[in-house]
Amino acid sequence: MTLEVIGPGFGRTGTNSLQLALQHLGFGPCHHMHEVGAHPELLPAWDAVSWGGSGDWNTIFRGYRSQVDWPGARVWRELAAYYPKAKVVLTVRDPDEWFTSFSNTIVPFTLNRHEHPDAHGRAIALLVNRLINQQIFGGRMADREHAVRVFLDHIEEVKATVPPERLLVFDVKQGWEPLCRFLEVPVPDMPFPRVNTTREFNDPQWKAEAS
Repeated sequence: MTLEVIGPGFGRTGTNSLQLALQHLGFGPCHHMHEVGAHPELLPAWDAVSWGGSGDWNTIFRGYRSQVDWPGARVWRELAAYYPKAKVVLTVRDPDEWFTSFSNTIVPFTLNRHEHPDAHGRAIALLVNRLINQQIFGGRMADREHAVRVFLDHIEEVKATVPPERLLVFDVKQGWEPLCRFLEVPVPDMPFPRVNTTREFNDPQWKAEAS
């Protein structure tokens, strides 16, 4: 099995909804940060990547047909080169809406990393701090102006790097049609998934299940 879809979009751009959509369309299982939470055995390989190691992508993504969200989105260039036939779906969102959601979910989860009650949750928060806060946002993930600039620059970098015929810039508000057209699959007769709201992210029961 090899990755058929790569998702370089930042967390809080509808990546969990896209994960469920891809799985429904036959591109599952789909790797997402939730997978690292649910499967602790995945964490050591991503820890190694976060410390500068080279990823053994076939091992890391064994059993997966697609990838969205961090930590995979941190290494989107490497994945796009390693899986040259994979299509790329870049999730986007209004930047101010994105930062508000980001600052109410991932930022406190990361910056309060030493306060998580369980060891696996702390380990994931430490991974997120290294891989995302430090390496993507330069340690300034809580700085709105800086984070939004990084967010917008990332979108432009992906668009400038990935050939247009291989790339879909996708807002989950658009629903099934553009995604299915791009992936050349039929449109399902069901609503597009809408999951992992800020409230769901911060719900204690959700946290326990995700970490």
